[in-house]
Amino acid sequence: MNSLSLQEFHQQIGARFFELTGQQAVNNYGDVLAEHTALRQSAGVLDLSSRGRLCLLGADRQRFLNGQVTNNVAALQVGEGCYAALITAKGKMLSDLNIYLLENEILLDFEPGLVSGVTQRLENYIIADDVQIADVTPHYGLLSVQGPKSEEVIRELGFKEPARLRHFVKEDDAAAGEIYIVNMPRSGTNGFDLFVPLNGLGIVWDKLISAAKSVAGRACGWQALEIARIEAGIPRFGVDMNETNLPPEAGLEASAISYTKGCYIGQEVIARRRTYGQVAKALRGLRLSDDLKSLPQKGDKLFKNGKEIGFITSSVASPARHANLALGYVRREANQIRAELILRTAEGESPARIVELPF
Repeated sequence: MNSLSLQEFHQQIGARFFELTGQQAVNNYGDVLAEHTALRQSAGVLDLSSRGRLCLLGADRQRFLNGQVTNNVAALQVGEGCYAALITAKGKMLSDLNIYLLENEILLDFEPGLVSGVTQRLENYIIADDVQIADVTPHYGLLSVQGPKSEEVIRELGFKEPARLRHFVKEDDAAAGEIYIVNMPRSGTNGFDLFVPLNGLGIVWDKLISAAKSVAGRACGWQALEIARIEAGIPRFGVDMNETNLPPEAGLEASAISYTKGCYIGQEVIARRRTYGQVAKALRGLRLSDDLKSLPQKGDKLFKNGKEIGFITSSVASPARHANLALGYVRREANQIRAELILRTAEGESPARIVELPF
């Protein structure tokens, strides 16, 4: 397991660690509900350095990447970013990516544990292109501040906050070095990611915690972020979507797919799905029974009229909604909003209703 650079900083404030696909991450700091409240009502500071980070270098980097992912990288200007999926020739997902166009490189941010897989997939298609791929996780950490008061936290540090989604600014901090600040909401409200040189990570962490406390915020772990993510109806690769899914099945058409850009690997499959109709199944929000003794597990089945028509991917007892909620895939013939389904778990059967996202 690869340890966090700020492990000692986290231990000093009561962190409880866990392994996240081979990477160390903070699960919580002892009070998950208080951390969730910070994310919902003020500001929560997270160390997301367990996530993968690659940089593409070389004169052909932007043209090359545009031919590899589902969104229009060619249209990006320096300081802008986009969300995209990296897929196989058969249209199946290998990862989702946050893509940022820096002045001399392109930065990719994605789920933990996928650095080698994403690198190999890209390298397989570098033939005569002037493109080099560098793993920058040993050099840059990723801190994040999420919540409705996250802008105040960024301003308290003396930094500018980019106004548009996935746009970013570069700040040259005398103590911490070159910092990239990205408009990146991860929990359904406001939020900013900060890519910070490893040598300056502790300095920026301390400043973020101090600024968050000034607006009644605090340090938050992965567990609170997952609760808020599910409440916001945001799918996560490796949990709500994986190598068996086409991006449209996970609801990524509006955010991650361009149907007007040039060719890319897997484009024919994605275009064909759009031309000839809906996908066979789609990710939906589910309102579960209030009487559940325990939440369903990933893979628990959904039924309609005695026929299996789907399965659960994520579930949560939502503090914000005061309800049991889930994300799951439902087949096309049964996935209309307000459709009544049956959830079957080890404890028995209970009702589930499809609802609009976000919850």
